Amino acid sequence: MEKKTIWDLNRITPDSFKTAPKVPIVMVLDNIRSLSNVGAILRTCDAFAVERVLLCGVTGTPPSPEIHKTALGAEDSVDWTYCDDTLEAVRQLKRDGYTVCSLEQVKGSVSLESFTPREGMKYALVAGNEVKGVAQDVVDASDVCLEIPQFGTKHSLNVSVSAGIALWQLFAHMQLRQ
Repeated sequence: MEKKTIWDLNRITPDSFKTAPKVPIVMVLDNIRSLSNVGAILRTCDAFAVERVLLCGVTGTPPSPEIHKTALGAEDSVDWTYCDDTLEAVRQLKRDGYTVCSLEQVKGSVSLESFTPREGMKYALVAGNEVKGVAQDVVDASDVCLEIPQFGTKHSLNVSVSAGIALWQLFAHMQLRQ
């Protein structure tokens, strides 16, 4: 098999991406410490045409060479906003009609593969700090907590990997309706 060239992929320009239709998902980053994780998540949000990203608390923001290293320009194509307080950002998303889904291991969580987004709904997906996860007050304000099944010895995945898996799962269900 021959690998596709950059021209075979028919990618749109960052300016065209800004006005292209988006999947009604807002990605919320709750106190992500690593700028590499921020960049990787921005790049994934570009890949899945996420509506926008909220960078909250201590989460770093562009411009940043370290974010750019993993985002590869997605920091310029994806709409992002900085919010000082994750809980207030989540409350505003709820007022705006979003269903808030925290990606967290909690009692009563819903296994990611069994969660099906409802047609016509807007979703906010919250990913938490690399060590502490999603803040408890944000978990408490969430409509649902989604958990990625894991079968090894570690209790968690890297936050950018978790965000990518969860975004793909939501996108796979939601993009088919567009």
